[in-house]
Amino acid sequence: MKLARVVGTVVSTINAPAFDGRTLLLCDLLDPSGRPSGGYMIAVDSVGAGAGETVLLLDEGNSARQVLAAPGAPIRTVVVGIVDAVTSEEAAAAPVAAPKAPRPKAPRPRRGGVT
Repeated sequence: MKLARVVGTVVSTINAPAFDGRTLLLCDLLDPSGRPSGGYMIAVDSVGAGAGETVLLLDEGNSARQVLAAPGAPIRTVVVGIVDAVTSEEAAAAPVAAPKAPRPKAPRPRRGGVT
């Protein structure tokens, strides 16, 4: 698993059917202290994350497909959590994110195609 910060979305008008109705997020990878570590990943959102949020990425194809219940899909990376804080000796001086109010449970409205 990897830590990342959502920096935007990826829009694709022509894609594999497995991506229909799913949101693709552009995520910058982070080190344990919350600083950019270089590199990025495009991940399928499974938790309703938004721009600026620190997230937990599962970057193991088979496991990612199991999370999404899509065994034959061409999916490798999925967002599986929104991170409130990281606690470690290295990160103790700089928390990744301040605790947030509970997120609303209502699903976001989806636009046609992959967003």
